[in-house]
Formats: sequence, structure tokens, C-alpha cells
Amino acid sequence: MRDMIGSVPDESVDCILADPPYGETSLAWDRRVPGWPLMIRRVLKKTGSMWVFGSARMFFETAAEFEGWRLAQDVVWEKHNGAGFLADRFRRVHEFAWQFYRDDAQWAGVYKAPQFTNDAMPRTVRRKGRPAHWTGERGDSVYRSEDGGPRLQRSVLYARSEHMQGTGHPTAKPIAILEPLLRYACPIGGQVLDPFAGSGSTGITARLIGQDCILFEADPKFVDVIEARLANDAPLFQAAERQRAP
Repeated sequence: MRDMIGSVPDESVDCILADPPYGETSLAWDRRVPGWPLMIRRVLKKTGSMWVFGSARMFFETAAEFEGWRLAQDVVWEKHNGAGFLADRFRRVHEFAWQFYRDDAQWAGVYKAPQFTNDAMPRTVRRKGRPAHWTGERGDSVYRSEDGGPRLQRSVLYARSEHMQGTGHPTAKPIAILEPLLRYACPIGGQVLDPFAGSGSTGITARLIGQDCILFEADPKFVDVIEARLANDAPLFQAAERQRAP
């Protein structure tokens, strides 16, 4: 990544989505890359932000590496199954995605497109009349919401794990978890950078949405996987998207 990032111009990327090695196992592919957050900071626009997947342990143990960044929010990915490294602990069925932005930027100026879901449950809200010493006298009122109405996207997102299904990659992220993050943080036609591309799911998701994407992957085996998926999967996703469009 150190060699490849030099080819990306300063402040040319709208969004970074990174799924770095967590460094929690002795497996060869699970080795942390020291200094990567600072290394890629210069390519992100001041209006951009960065999503980083990780575990609580990884974020705590690498906190010093995020100098130059500010934390905006954290999202929890709830998986249908997970990893039980040790039998004397809870089975972990979640991962985090933390959003960062540059510390020389203002959050108010960072691009964001709040996401909504049409799964609100019907409920009745009754408000009692208030005396004048509150914020102003008001009468009784009743409000009933509709079933399936919109509500702001919640910070816990459920998506089935993919693992190695169809990709051969041990930590492949499903499009269902990547799509809301990219839609929120990158405009249509904007540019996404994934410095740990793995099997290329970020690239496929970006193409589905209508964003450009730069992918870095150090393992030649997965470079071939990425090329095959972009050539074969992405057109199918685009066709499905066109069919769903009104």
C-alpha cells in the first residue's frame, strides 16, 4: 500500500472504506499494517470521511495510529453467525464500523446523506395538555404513525456474513453492510478508496451505487478474484438495479 498510495493525488478521494487486518490471530494474513491511517489521510478531501471496520480490541490497541483523525460515529454490524475464539467468552456476532474525518475539517462541512428505512412500526403517540409555565400552553393531541413508514437508519445493521462464499476470502464483507455506509458518506459519482480491497466487495458496491472506486490489494491471488468479480458480478447487479428502478 505504501507504494500504491503515492499514485493518488492529494485530496482527490470523497470517501475511504477500510477493512484492515485486525491483528487478533496468528494467521499470516491477519497482520496489522503500522501507520496506514496517517499514510492515506492526505488523499481524502476535507469534505470526505473514512469508514474503518474493526473490533473494539483493534481500535483500542491502535488508537495512537489515528492521530490526525476525529471520530464521527460508530456503527455495529450484527452478523447471523460469528466467531468463538475462546469458549469462556460470549460468542462474538458483531463487528464495528467507525467513521472518521480529518481533524483539520469541520463536521458541518463533511458530506453526509442520512439514510432511512421503511420499517417503522405503527404506534400511537398521545400528548397531554400542558400548562402555560411549560414551553407554552398546548392542548391534547393524538398522532398515529403508519406501518412501514420511514425512520432514520439505526446504528445497528444486520447483514448475513459471507465468509468465503463465492470469494475465497476469509473476511469478505457483504454488500448489504457496505451499501448503506457508502451511500451515506459518498455522493453519486464520487470516488471511493479501499486500501485493503480483499475480494473487491467495495468496488462492486460502489459500481452498484454509481460511484467510482480505487482498490488496493497486496495479495495477487485476490487481485485475480477482484478482476473476475468486477467483470462478472457487477454487470448483474447493475442490471438488477435497472429492473427495480421505476
